[in-house]
Amino acid sequence: MIRKLEEKDIETVTKIWLDTNIITHSFISQKYWFDNLESVKLILPKSEVYIYEDECHNKIQGFMGINDTYIEGIFVCAEEQSKGIGRELLNIIKEKRNRLTLNVYKKNKRAIEFYKRESFKIQYEETDSNTGEKEYFMVWKN
Repeated sequence: MIRKLEEKDIETVTKIWLDTNIITHSFISQKYWFDNLESVKLILPKSEVYIYEDECHNKIQGFMGINDTYIEGIFVCAEEQSKGIGRELLNIIKEKRNRLTLNVYKKNKRAIEFYKRESFKIQYEETDSNTGEKEYFMVWKN
């Protein structure tokens, strides 16, 4: 089931955010993610966030944050990846928007391939000023 974020979800969602970033972005210091954890906890309740929850076990398995047409991120628990959760979250937003954009680290090959399969196109490469890592700016149009 996909639903909007509720206050009671914040701790679980931030844990998924932290764990997924540390695993997926091993090329960035773990300290960077820990240093940003508190600000993420503050931003989440004010943001448009969709939760993917396993109804049988009432367990949050992933989430996606979006700001207008910009996808802030799609995060799925490591043990639940490659099961279609990210695609389901993305499809909810594709139904509501005609255009979507995002940034993805160049070293995150798995995410790049996912977004390409979902019809996102690389527009240009830039450097993330916070991490110094190269990233792609990608766009999807309906």
